[in-house]
Amino acid sequence: MSVNITLPDGAVRSFDHPVTVAEVAAAIGPGLAKVALAGKVDGRVVDTSHRIEQDARLAIVTDKDADGLDVLRHSTAHLLAYAVKELFPDAQVTIGPVIENGFYYDFAYKRPFTPEDLAAIEQRMTELARKDERVERRVLPRDEAVAYFKSLGEHYKAEIIGSIPAGEDVSLYREGGFEDLCRGPHVPSTGRLKHFKLMKVAGAYWRGDHRNEQLQRIYGTAWASKDELQKYLTMLEEAEKRDHRKLGRELDLFHLDEHSPGTVFWHPKGWTLWQEVEQYMRRVYRDNCYQEVKGPQILDKALWEKTGHWQKYRENMFTTESEKRDYALKPMNCPGHILIFKQGIKSYRDLPLRYGEFGQCHRNEPSGGLHGIMRVRGFTQDDGHIFCTEEQILDECVAYTELLQKVYADFDFSDIIYKVATRPEARIGSEESWDKAEAALMQSLERAGCAFEISPGEGAFYGPKIEYTLKDAIGRQWQCGTMQVDFSMPERLGAEFVAEDSSRRHPVMLHRAIVGSLERFIGILIEQHAGALPVWLAPQQVVVASITDAQADYARSVAKALQKQGLRVQLDLRNEKITYKIREHSLQKVPFILVVGDKEKANGTVAVRARGNQDLGVMALAGFAERVLADIARKA
Repeated sequence: MSVNITLPDGAVRSFDHPVTVAEVAAAIGPGLAKVALAGKVDGRVVDTSHRIEQDARLAIVTDKDADGLDVLRHSTAHLLAYAVKELFPDAQVTIGPVIENGFYYDFAYKRPFTPEDLAAIEQRMTELARKDERVERRVLPRDEAVAYFKSLGEHYKAEIIGSIPAGEDVSLYREGGFEDLCRGPHVPSTGRLKHFKLMKVAGAYWRGDHRNEQLQRIYGTAWASKDELQKYLTMLEEAEKRDHRKLGRELDLFHLDEHSPGTVFWHPKGWTLWQEVEQYMRRVYRDNCYQEVKGPQILDKALWEKTGHWQKYRENMFTTESEKRDYALKPMNCPGHILIFKQGIKSYRDLPLRYGEFGQCHRNEPSGGLHGIMRVRGFTQDDGHIFCTEEQILDECVAYTELLQKVYADFDFSDIIYKVATRPEARIGSEESWDKAEAALMQSLERAGCAFEISPGEGAFYGPKIEYTLKDAIGRQWQCGTMQVDFSMPERLGAEFVAEDSSRRHPVMLHRAIVGSLERFIGILIEQHAGALPVWLAPQQVVVASITDAQADYARSVAKALQKQGLRVQLDLRNEKITYKIREHSLQKVPFILVVGDKEKANGTVAVRARGNQDLGVMALAGFAERVLADIARKA
């Protein structure tokens, strides 16, 4: 029986018998066989031991591939469990998936793991990897696998397998003395696992349910090379210094409180920053023909049933009841905008009609997923909806991408990743409408000259979307902006316009946000700039500090003159040494500190210190103001 293997470059290798991925790699060359971690057979990632029994397309997966990195991390999670069982035989293993930049594994153990335990586990992982034990797969019937893991005392594994439908087989992977339930794939042997580090231990509930017993989750990271691992660890160190939660406290911007988990208490300086972002985005609305609207917070359950949210999104919604009617706090603004659109008769001449709202939304995120102001339950979006005809979709999407690029550049983000998220399994609307929507988004990015990736199945239940992801100063990625094409919701809620032929038609609805959640975006800004925000965003732009009481009146006049020009100024007349004042305001990352002593008072000047301990010398007040205003105008 002949088996033809088509390689990524189009070349075909023929074999007169079924062949494994490893054998194909060896036939191509010993160098490739040595670095092969897995194979991709007709788009599915498999072990190198996988037998190909009919014609297929094959790509050999190495550690240079994203799939290869996932295989490395998945296998390192198993290595972690192997090491834990060797050192702590009474520990029970549960689940250990790959996550962004690493992996974790959950364990049930009689006492908390300590930092010393973590170091010992990592050392044992290194020793096991050096043994270079083969990783072998076998398949068992479900019931036989349940009995096997019960015999090992692994009751969590047995419960997982017991939830699989009867009659199905399950796959197990063994390395040395450790065997684990897993779909795979895995590296051929443990010797491929060289560059990893365990990061921390955290609590986790069995199957993510707070009503279940608490487990211990060990997080780790794994990379293809020592340099990549070190680069990642260095980035984490830098990220810790930039942590918006830490800087939020130090700079007195906001705080979070258990009296209202998942929502933000903004302090005066933080709210000033918020207002700068919001007012900037309001100008974007105004300059691009958006009409700002405002919808209510609470809407009747019947509306959410019509939109499909009640069926598809119910678990994420906060609900309430009044006078025997059920309501939900809005998790998004779009249904309200449709209700506004429906007031009065709309003509094709009115389209495209663009609504914008700084709409506050609430989503019932699990407490374990909350993260500072980056992931919250109550947030405000720069939310916009464009009502248009099918023929207008393309132009609107192209214009939106260009607008988004300008906004991001003003906030000092120039590296943008574009992804088109296509139809998920659970969705509403016809296949024809999904075809049109996905094609329009892809064509809009092509016309805008943007290379993009496809994220299969990641679209919203009502339509596909473009995801705009920012890269920050230390290389992290943040998905912020979106553009979604929706044929379904306007029809479901009965939105119509009068077409040119006098017929009634449903508009297409484009859901769009540039910064997304303002809370999250401000957190990203804080971390992007390590708290040293550009002068146009800084809550306090200038501090005027006197050396002694003798300059108090002059300092007041300087501050007042700058305030009249629209600058945010703090006056510091405290009876403290000037060096103390300068240090304190420098720690607060104020862009400019103006020192005024007797000489400056006599000459009508100011001594200027810029952030970063830069002494800019003595300037006339008018000259300094001109400089700062120019910085603000160009978003410097």
